[in-house]
Amino acid sequence: MAEHQQRPGFMPEKGPSTSQVLAVITLFPVGGILLVLSGLTLAGTLIGLTVATPLFVIFSPILVPAALVLALAITGFLTSGAFGITALSSLSWIVNYLRKGRVTEQMEHARWRVQEGAGQLGMKAKEVGHGIQGKAQETTRT
Repeated sequence: MAEHQQRPGFMPEKGPSTSQVLAVITLFPVGGILLVLSGLTLAGTLIGLTVATPLFVIFSPILVPAALVLALAITGFLTSGAFGITALSSLSWIVNYLRKGRVTEQMEHARWRVQEGAGQLGMKAKEVGHGIQGKAQETTRT
């Protein structure tokens, strides 16, 4: 019995829901993998630029390698940014999802407390009403 009693003013202890656990289990690795891919793509782009630039300059005319280097650099930076933004948005979604779950639980607990208080007031009102009716009946009998 003591296990089920709640301390006044505190939320009932309740673990995360199944959907919250599944969201964390699936999206944390996805966000981590995308952040790693973002870093690898950025590193690969920079290494590729440092290796390819001298080769293009030495072995071909100037305009073709410059266009190729610019295209590779832009592609690499855009891909890196896309992976990074995707990872951060998925992690942000996880945080917001978990926050909304906690707020909903707090609102449910507050409603429960209000209903419980209203129920107790109703019971007291009935007791007072019965007391008044009993006294009224006693006075009418005498």
